[in-house]
Amino acid sequence: MEAPPDNDVLWARALHFTHRDRTPGLNGVSLGVRDGEILAVGGPRGSGKTTLLRCLSGMLSPTKGEVWFNSTPVHTMGPLSRERLRRERFAWIDPEPGLVPELTVWENAALPLMLRGMGRRKARERAVDWLERLDVGAFARKTPLQLNQAQRQRVAIARALAPSPTVLFADEPTAPLHRADRVHVLRTLMTAARSHDITVVLATGDLEAAALADRVVHLLDGRRVSNAQLPPAAGTEGRASCSLSV
Repeated sequence: MEAPPDNDVLWARALHFTHRDRTPGLNGVSLGVRDGEILAVGGPRGSGKTTLLRCLSGMLSPTKGEVWFNSTPVHTMGPLSRERLRRERFAWIDPEPGLVPELTVWENAALPLMLRGMGRRKARERAVDWLERLDVGAFARKTPLQLNQAQRQRVAIARALAPSPTVLFADEPTAPLHRADRVHVLRTLMTAARSHDITVVLATGDLEAAALADRVVHLLDGRRVSNAQLPPAAGTEGRASCSLSV
């Protein structure tokens, strides 16, 4: 096995993945993600973006190919080792916040820290700090059901950033939001990641979201392509679609 380049925190070579129903998810995808980079993975719905992020993060084992995190071959790890890697070095944001309704906002944001063994007081201080950076600190004592959708997603982002992960995987993190909220939340996420040198891998079918990244790679039908026709962002229907080059 060939280790990844020194400046790549993540590296994948010839990734293949086949779903349980035998449909192909990835077909020979290779890429590198530099330390501190914000990389957008673009492509239309069903192109393999989520599958790629799940393979890179160790949530899925590729059918064939290699995934490296620094000098660690993720593709050879057992389930428990991959789970520990995800808990200690990675963070994940889904399109839906996935907050625990019985917990307060600050408890939701602090949960990954306490699961790592951090004391409740220190975890609360760090969680509240991140909630304030994301403009939801005023809701720290409320429950998720008392917040609107955009506010809940900001809490989910604070929860992901609070442990200072090496890599943050964001799978269409603002897809359900209105355009104004979507752009604002994405800019906040990326500003926070850059200020703390957190590498971000962002899956998106939104041109505006992709344009905020340092670099864009494209998937189409599970393959990496030089460019791909991305669907227009919400609110831009009727305008000519455009593609982004790698």
